[in-house]
Amino acid sequence: MPAAIHTAGLTRTFRTKNRTVEAVRGIDLTVEQGEILGFLGPNGAGKTTTLRMLTTLLPPTSGTATVAGHDLIADPKGVRERIGYVAQSGGVDPTVSVREELTTQGRLYRLSRSEAARRTEELAGELGLTALLDRPCGALSGGQRRRLDIAMALTHSPALLFLDEPTTGLDPGSRADLWQLIRRLRDHRGMTVFLTTHYLDEADALADRLVIVDDGRVAAQGTSAELKRTYAGAADAGLQDAFIAITGRRTQREEEETPVAV
Repeated sequence: MPAAIHTAGLTRTFRTKNRTVEAVRGIDLTVEQGEILGFLGPNGAGKTTTLRMLTTLLPPTSGTATVAGHDLIADPKGVRERIGYVAQSGGVDPTVSVREELTTQGRLYRLSRSEAARRTEELAGELGLTALLDRPCGALSGGQRRRLDIAMALTHSPALLFLDEPTTGLDPGSRADLWQLIRRLRDHRGMTVFLTTHYLDEADALADRLVIVDDGRVAAQGTSAELKRTYAGAADAGLQDAFIAITGRRTQREEEETPVAV
C-alpha cells in the first residue's frame, strides 16, 4: 500500500530585499495510510511552511513529494481533491447558519443541491451538529465551531486530513471531545491525519507517531515511547524532556505558559 505522504529533499527558500531565508532545508518524510502523525517543532523550525507546501498553498523551492497518491508539483489539483485542510484560524462565515455553511461547501465541491443537502445531514449527524444546523455560526462555542471546521473539510470524503493546531483556545472538555473525534476518523474511516500542535500532551495522547522538525529539517521521529526512551532516558519520561533534548527549546505553547520570574 503506497504511503499517504512521501517527501524527499523538500525545501522552501524565501528571498527578501536584504537576505535569503531557508525556511525548510530538506524534509524527508513518510506518513503511512491510516496513521495519526504528530508534526512538532519549536517556533521557526519550518513546521508551518512544510504544512503549507503539503497542502498546495505554497510551492516548494526544490525536492519531491507525493500526497494522497498525487505528485505535489505536477498535479496539485489532484492533491487538493483528495485532502481536507482545517486551518488554525478556521474559515466560517459568522452571519450564516451551520446548515447554509455546510451546504455551500458541498456546492463548491460540485455536489447537486440535493446531494449537498444530504451530505450536510450526514456530516451533522457524524460530528454532533444536528441540533445546531439552524444556528448562526457566530453563535457557536469554540468547540462547536471547530467541529464545523472539520465537517467542512470532510465534505468530499478525503482520505487525508490536515489539522493545523485544531484545539488552540479550546477548554479542556472541548479538547477531549475533539480528541475523540480525531480517533474516530482514524478508527472508523481509516483516515490519515496530519496533526500540528504546540500541545505536547495532545501529541502524546493522539499521535501514532511523531516527527519533530528543527532548523528546517527532520530532527527526530518515532513513537512517543521511542523518543522518550532515546532522548529522555525512559519510555515513561515526559515528552517535553525528549523535545527539549532534541531541539534545545520548548514549544511556543510551553513558552507562553511558563511563569516568568520577577
